[in-house]
Amino acid sequence: MEMDLTTRLIFMALLILSSAYFSIAEISLAASSRIKMHQFLEQGIKKAQKVIDLQIKPGPFFSVIQIGVNAIAILGGIVGETVFSPFFEKIFLYFLEPEIASSLSFFCSFFIVTMIFVLFADLIPKRIGLNNPEKYALLLINSMMLLILLLKPFVICLTGLSNFFLKLMGIPTKNESTITSEDILATVGAGAEAGLLDNDEKQAIENVIKLEDRLVTSAMTPRESVSFFKLGDSLEVIKKIIEENPHSKYLVCDKSIDRVIGYVDAKDLLCRALENEKLSLHDKSLLNSIPSLPDTLSLSEALEVFKNSGKDIAVILNEYALTVGIITLRDVMSTVMGNLVQTEEDSYIVQRSTDSWLIDGATPIEEVERAFELEKLPDDESYETAAGFMMYMLRKIPKLTDYVIYKGYKFEVIDVDMNRIDQILVTKLADSSVENNKNVETTPASN
Repeated sequence: MEMDLTTRLIFMALLILSSAYFSIAEISLAASSRIKMHQFLEQGIKKAQKVIDLQIKPGPFFSVIQIGVNAIAILGGIVGETVFSPFFEKIFLYFLEPEIASSLSFFCSFFIVTMIFVLFADLIPKRIGLNNPEKYALLLINSMMLLILLLKPFVICLTGLSNFFLKLMGIPTKNESTITSEDILATVGAGAEAGLLDNDEKQAIENVIKLEDRLVTSAMTPRESVSFFKLGDSLEVIKKIIEENPHSKYLVCDKSIDRVIGYVDAKDLLCRALENEKLSLHDKSLLNSIPSLPDTLSLSEALEVFKNSGKDIAVILNEYALTVGIITLRDVMSTVMGNLVQTEEDSYIVQRSTDSWLIDGATPIEEVERAFELEKLPDDESYETAAGFMMYMLRKIPKLTDYVIYKGYKFEVIDVDMNRIDQILVTKLADSSVENNKNVETTPASN
């Protein structure tokens, strides 16, 4: 009797280990990252390809899992009931009728066997598998492939039946999921929360992914701020423009900024001035061609233009062929790298005190949302800058002291130049004020 009991206990332990094996194999394959598997494959770990293949066609794998799990569950119930029921029945017979003692002992045995299997054959193994799914997927893949081969007749039958019913329900039989930008952003966010990336690095990666969605107008220098030369400008005029607005490159236009014919490099002007050479903007050797971009292009497409043209500056035109601004390679890179390369002089947003900021009207709306931790400004696809936000919210051409209160912040216009918002003062309201201004508040629209 003692030997028979020992054998049954050993058999139970083997069943639990077998079920734990299937649980770890199932969760590790399902949770393994396709990106990491491709990385392992590039490192020469050939087993990673087997994991990827099973992830693409998981039918045979899950058929084996279900065969193993269900067979073990049935055997576990049979063996477990015969192991524990006699002991409980002997105890209950001391104070209960035989029929009641038998039923109660069966229930107790069933409960204990169920708890043991749930805990040691399912929950704990799956927690272990989730802790490092790629490791266990690579560790168990060969044994799983062997089981799939041994159980091939059953696998073919079950896979065929499951595929048939899936097709009837209109569900794909292959897992052809692709990696999306949202998946990458979620991974980056998780890495930042885990301390693997700092906020600036996280933001830089997010900015790269969003280049496809951001238009060139969000990073350009608007036409009002562009310094340019006219073909007929004298040397004195050119010197004055350079002194007032020093840049590395200047547009050269025929009478107006809407007729751009090229650009000149400041270093070329300096070299000619040092050598006392005659300076004329009509000199073709001094002029460089400049690519033109429609204002509907994304920053990603602008980078492609810079790459193909070999230039690092372009003029942006609207549908009427009017110049709306210029964009440089540095503008795009600053958009991507953000605070990693931005100096205080280049910053659109300057903090004046703990609860006060001065922001440029041309600040891209994405930077406003990020700086003040605003998840999304109202209809932010309708405008691209802080000035655009103010005009959209106020529903009028803003004047000095016009303001908008949104999400506990007061945005107040403090500098206007020819109907263009130059500076906006942002103030964080006190807690009591925030409570009283949960909804958007603006100054009344007036003429």
